[in-house]
Amino acid sequence: MKELTKTEERIMLVCWKLKKALVRDIIARLPDDPQPPYNTISSVVRILVQKGYLTYKAYGKTHEYHPAISKSEYRKNKLKMMLSGYFGDSPARLVSYILKEEKLSKEEIAKLKKTVAKIK
Repeated sequence: MKELTKTEERIMLVCWKLKKALVRDIIARLPDDPQPPYNTISSVVRILVQKGYLTYKAYGKTHEYHPAISKSEYRKNKLKMMLSGYFGDSPARLVSYILKEEKLSKEEIAKLKKTVAKIK
């Protein structure tokens, strides 16, 4: 699975949310101000099709785009890449990093403890 650029990832987040979309639907949901040009987003969407992240149905010259992979599949792959690249393939190192670097609330820590207890 090829890694996404920030722009591609932002577009995929919109597509995952909408489930199916025309380019104009994607542009309307992007938080950018001013909105990016239609041709720019259309080009990025075509790249996402080439990379295998989106599929489409053609209705004449109009294309309706659909995610080819789920958000959870992408998240899983992205996490694996992050673990191998930054944490030596060690989930424990990742969790340790989060606990040391992030200011977790008591509620978040309690949730983590419950999750760990369930896994045991």
